Amino acid sequence: MPGRIVKLPDSVANQIAAGEVVERPVAVVKELVENALDAEARSIEIQFEQGGKALIRVLDDGTGMSPEDAVLSLQRHATSKIREVEDILRIASFGFRGEALPSIASVSKFCLRTRQREAPEGTEVRVDGGREPVTGACGMSPGTEVTVSHLFHNVPARRKFLKTDRTEAAHILQTVRLLAIAHPEVAFSLIEDGHEVFRSPACPDRMQRVREIFGRRRVEDLMPVAFERDGVRVHGLVGKPGVGRNTRAEMVTYVNLRPVDSRLLNFALIESYHRYLPKGRYPTAFLFVDLPSGEVDVNVHPTKREVRFRAEPRIRQIVMTGLTEALAGAARPALPRAQPVEPVDRDPEPAPMPRPAIRPSPAPVPERRPFPEKKEVFRPAEPAPARQSMTGQRETAGVPGAEAGWRHCGSLSGTVGLFASGDGLILLNARAARERILFEKIIAGMQEESVPQQAMLIPPMLELPPLEASLLGDQLEFFAGIGFEIEPFGRHLFRLRAVPAWINPDHGEAFIGDMLNRIQDRGIRPEDPQPARTLVARMAANRESRGFSCGSEAEWTRLADDLLGCENPLLDARGRPAFVEIRKGEIARKLMLDGGSDSDRLE
Repeated sequence: MPGRIVKLPDSVANQIAAGEVVERPVAVVKELVENALDAEARSIEIQFEQGGKALIRVLDDGTGMSPEDAVLSLQRHATSKIREVEDILRIASFGFRGEALPSIASVSKFCLRTRQREAPEGTEVRVDGGREPVTGACGMSPGTEVTVSHLFHNVPARRKFLKTDRTEAAHILQTVRLLAIAHPEVAFSLIEDGHEVFRSPACPDRMQRVREIFGRRRVEDLMPVAFERDGVRVHGLVGKPGVGRNTRAEMVTYVNLRPVDSRLLNFALIESYHRYLPKGRYPTAFLFVDLPSGEVDVNVHPTKREVRFRAEPRIRQIVMTGLTEALAGAARPALPRAQPVEPVDRDPEPAPMPRPAIRPSPAPVPERRPFPEKKEVFRPAEPAPARQSMTGQRETAGVPGAEAGWRHCGSLSGTVGLFASGDGLILLNARAARERILFEKIIAGMQEESVPQQAMLIPPMLELPPLEASLLGDQLEFFAGIGFEIEPFGRHLFRLRAVPAWINPDHGEAFIGDMLNRIQDRGIRPEDPQPARTLVARMAANRESRGFSCGSEAEWTRLADDLLGCENPLLDARGRPAFVEIRKGEIARKLMLDGGSDSDRLE
């Protein structure tokens, strides 16, 4: 009687491995490009069609393979990178598992053509869906060419899980860009559906490579970083102080030139910028960490996107030290110089006292309105018609002092208003109040059949990364529904013709980027219109109220009037208090007025 346990055929085992190694077309591109880099290629050309589903071709000018190696490369766990188990602890190549090529060949129509420089002819190996390979000679230039067509044609269930051609193409473009940035000494070209996406010759440095494939605007936001300690080198391009994004999508990290997803490196990046970016903003970076191969384990997952450091605290500390030193050096020259002040009288000036070191501000803050020269933190307010308008507000359930009216008494730094009410003292947060007012106005505007718009005098061009461009192209209808008029204008280019009336036109481009990042992270779900619009309104209200303050008594009174006219004046758009009330009883207890004379009691 045969046993219940059997050894799987190689074709089945390869398809099982393909489930981990070949998740989508971009995984095929990544594996083939990394093989080309391991083969010391100096020029790599990538072609694909229909998002990589119909065709992927990678051509390089590397060392090539002999006929015997070409056939053996399609066997599972056949590799030229390691020989014994100790080699796993000091891997210096991108590939080493020997699973990529047989896995790809098992789920596609696969053709490998290769030739060594000294060989008179090349070798061609064809495999159809994991069947026995067919080998023959071919003529070609030195190097290797791998063609993968009809991906997942023999496993249609896997093909159903693929996204649209545009989305799959965006993933391929993003991955090729990241690999190209890691290797500026290698010429890269990418061709989609017969059209050249980009072609970058060998570059002298990464700054030039970023400029060629990401554009000049991205380069303007970046600065170089270079730091080395104890055999660990931290280098690359990181965002300048104050340059941040709404999500972590532009935080790209490499370990020994390999793009990785590392919580440790992401944490080091975010912590290094905590003085230079406001809360909720994330840095942009192409951060490289080079260290001895024995200090990092890349054999964590078949895709090799995850790594494990053997001395995590030390690596984190070195990375943060390098980043903070670079950021401090970049922020220091930007500090404004103190201008000399003319003396009021004719007496000679005393010797200047040494000034304390000024810590750079993490992000630019909008200019505040000038305050009156006379400092009146708390003063009794005289009756005035403007204040009486606050008593005319409609009744608001649960709002202390709304019916009795608030009388403006003063302010603290222009951000906290002081009002006397019938029950005590009101402390009004100017920014929170402004945020609540804007939030309800934006929500009301979105509920209209036609959202009010303001046309751009000179429509700006939006040049987006591939994933964001694909996402925006798929969600143009959603953006139109909230008041944006966006016109496709070529590959990864869009023209912003109009923005909603509720946003500053100068903020339109940045706000679109923030929304795309939220959609990509599934924070905003356009398929659920009502929650999506609420979140957009909350984001807009928060953005438009940053740095808001009041100067004059009339401004404070108008702000309080507008707040008490809201449906929910108690909280801002994010659920934080817009104002707090200190009741008379609490004030009396703190000042110990309860047991005093009649003149001491708080009326």
